[in-house]
Amino acid sequence: MGCMDYSPSAWPRRLLLASVAFVAVVISFYLALFEWQVIHTVWDPVFKNGTRNVLTSQLSHDFSKWIHIPDAFLGTLAYLADVIFALIGSTKRWKTHPWLVIIFGISVIPVGIVSIILVALQGLVVKSWCFLCFITASISLILIFLAYAEVMASCRFLATIHKMGSVSLAWKAFWGCPTQISESAAQSILNREKK
Repeated sequence: MGCMDYSPSAWPRRLLLASVAFVAVVISFYLALFEWQVIHTVWDPVFKNGTRNVLTSQLSHDFSKWIHIPDAFLGTLAYLADVIFALIGSTKRWKTHPWLVIIFGISVIPVGIVSIILVALQGLVVKSWCFLCFITASISLILIFLAYAEVMASCRFLATIHKMGSVSLAWKAFWGCPTQISESAAQSILNREKK
């Protein structure tokens, strides 16, 4: 793949990310339906009543009281944000709309870390495991992996502009205002990726 062909914001990776995140949307919404008591059973082929124990635990209730919605629905919203942010913008968004890519990264990476922490708390605090929660935590790790290159490209792009110019030029580039320096910085990053 030539330098001009490479894009950290290429569609194949973003479409894969959106598809995987959509699976997590469906799973977390299913779990939220159980927490809302819309459905009365929850599927768990591995831990049997483990998912029920986790979703009806005091930890889950306390967390839901704190955020005022079922914790699984918070996951639904977070994964839906990942789908939306993955689909917004062109293949040049890493350099034309870095703010969007940074928000995307903030959506994917911290949410993934929180998902992993919540799964760890299941065993440590609740003393039970949720199979579908393991699946969504695994999906979170996949999403981090898929988003990382684009987010890092935008960060390197802004850091390169800062080194070549100034904070004000980096700030303009962050909001998508092109300059000669930003074009030079983008080309520099693409040249590095080509190697």
